[in-house]
Amino acid sequence: MSALLWILVSVFIVSSISLIGVIALFFNKKFLGNILLFLISFAAGALIGAAFLDLIPEALEHNPEQITFVYIIIGILIFFVLERVFGYYHHHHKHIHKHKEIKKYVKGFAYLNLISDGLHNFLDGMVIAISFLTSFELGIIASIAVIIHEIPQEIGDFGILVYGGFTRLRALMYNFLFALTAFLGALVTYFFSINIRGVNEILLPIAAGNFIYLALADLLPEIHHEQGFQRTMMHVLTLISGIFIIWLMTNLLPHN
Repeated sequence: MSALLWILVSVFIVSSISLIGVIALFFNKKFLGNILLFLISFAAGALIGAAFLDLIPEALEHNPEQITFVYIIIGILIFFVLERVFGYYHHHHKHIHKHKEIKKYVKGFAYLNLISDGLHNFLDGMVIAISFLTSFELGIIASIAVIIHEIPQEIGDFGILVYGGFTRLRALMYNFLFALTAFLGALVTYFFSINIRGVNEILLPIAAGNFIYLALADLLPEIHHEQGFQRTMMHVLTLISGIFIIWLMTNLLPHN
């Protein structure tokens, strides 16, 4: 199977995760909130594992060490700026929910969330494409990390859209449509990669910066408010489990 076909199949699977929000209809808010926090911990571990156990080691094989880490830092800075410009409302919806007096603005907030989600999925498509173009093994691992991360992300996005006034069916439809921007990100990256020499060596460590930023700046802060030693240790174990899954995949999959 060609690299492009693997990219498209993986991106389709990732995009389909957007429909998982429907499971939110079958659980009460408290139970769903608890489950989401553990999914977030697991996703953070998977992203950290993919970045440090696969993307960065692979990037170091193609770039000098110092240049590799410069690109990683650039990646972190790029995604910080993108989040501040496009994703501010997306990552602060909990604060908005606490203030009834500004509830009239939630409808606009729901559309801003869709824009942010579309950009996020575009970047996911880029990461998947550059990973498969580097090696099959790296593509599979990056795809698994993205899928694990997308599960809690898409459940949360569905809830935001419903809260913002969308019907459940419309929320699912819009969530899926904006998830398809991952195809655009993947195809843009694929055609740039095959037509511009050396672009893979630049995008790979930048993708690692993306994973590191998502895990440390977006996901882990979500569980900082958790109290109690037992729950904290459970989240730590879940985080380690995410890293272990990626380590296991790294050692089980054949390397090109």
